[in-house]
Amino acid sequence: MLSPRPAPALKANGRAFAQISEFHPEITAFRRDLHAHPELGFEEVYTSARVKEALQRCGVDEVHAGIGKTGLVAVIKGQHNSSGKMIGLRADMDALPMTEHNDFPWKSSRAGMMHGCGHDGHVAMLVGAARYLAATRNFDGTAVLIFQPGEEGFAGARVMIEDGLFDRFPVQAVYGMHNWPSMKPGTVGINPGPMMAAADRITIEITGRGGHGAHAYMTVDPVLVAGHIITAVQSIVSRNVKPIDSAVISLCAMQAGDMGAFSVVPGKATLVGTVRTFNPDVQDLIERRLNELCTAVALGFGATASVHYERIYPATINSFDEAMFAADVAETLLGEDHVVRDMEPSMGAEDFSFMLQVKPGAYMRIGQGAENGVGSCFLHNSRYDFNDDILPLGAALHAGLVEQSMPLSVPR
Repeated sequence: MLSPRPAPALKANGRAFAQISEFHPEITAFRRDLHAHPELGFEEVYTSARVKEALQRCGVDEVHAGIGKTGLVAVIKGQHNSSGKMIGLRADMDALPMTEHNDFPWKSSRAGMMHGCGHDGHVAMLVGAARYLAATRNFDGTAVLIFQPGEEGFAGARVMIEDGLFDRFPVQAVYGMHNWPSMKPGTVGINPGPMMAAADRITIEITGRGGHGAHAYMTVDPVLVAGHIITAVQSIVSRNVKPIDSAVISLCAMQAGDMGAFSVVPGKATLVGTVRTFNPDVQDLIERRLNELCTAVALGFGATASVHYERIYPATINSFDEAMFAADVAETLLGEDHVVRDMEPSMGAEDFSFMLQVKPGAYMRIGQGAENGVGSCFLHNSRYDFNDDILPLGAALHAGLVEQSMPLSVPR
């Protein structure tokens, strides 16, 4: 058993937080076990098994495995079901293909894999909510807890949906949250609109004519063409996208030639990168201009260029009513001063967006970066770790979304 940190000073209102805090050490140990055993998208065999075991011990009504390959869904029925309502809560489960450089006892035991984004904490918070909800059932309706695989580039949310997630569990709304190291523990941020950008992958293939570097006049140098394309592409945002619209184009890697062949002009060069937008019209504009600009620049040098534009994740757009409701729930826990209702959107991406394209719902950020440095290392960093102090708060927030969206008609 992994030894947890002593109970933190973090406070919140309500019965859910108080009861969940009583088993805080247990969900901390559970989270750290997941951290020590990271798994990549659609390979979450150990993780799914541990989650299933924990849910069954919590006493949930149903556990459905194998939805979206390694995904799980738990069902908890309230004291009554006269409302007929069904609310979904989602946590992502997968880790990242990166090497961890921490030295605490629960660091990754698997080479080249790490929970560098806090999905282990997200799972632990939702399991904590499951334990409380199954014990109290202080709601009128059905809670559907979604443990999703493959968020890190595998579109696991879409795979679960295609596998019948919302056909089998027709929730009226779905909610998700992500830890945020640049926010303090005991704070929650949300926006009744865009939260995360669409993420697209671009690959630009440039074909020239290779030859001897000493006789470059006899070649069509694709490296030179690539350099001009890299510069020219930056004009798309500055000269084609309206200033009030947000967009980022980043060409992040180039491959051309052989590092050992210093005097050989290669015949081909490849650029890869990403485009981030919030507005589908801007997304369409950038795709069109990339094709036009790359083709024209290459032609000017006697080369050719092709652009492969792949739309990976759509933008994560909260529905207004559900976002405002989630903010209200957070305020009952933390107070008005600790909830940001106009959170600045991030140009990062999140496949919870697929769920929000199908169902109303909201995605929020829960602060975890303490002043003493705990939890303040940013996401996707080899020194990152989830801040266990916020586990009861996140679990209570999940529980509050269920209890307040499906209240019992007669208060207890």
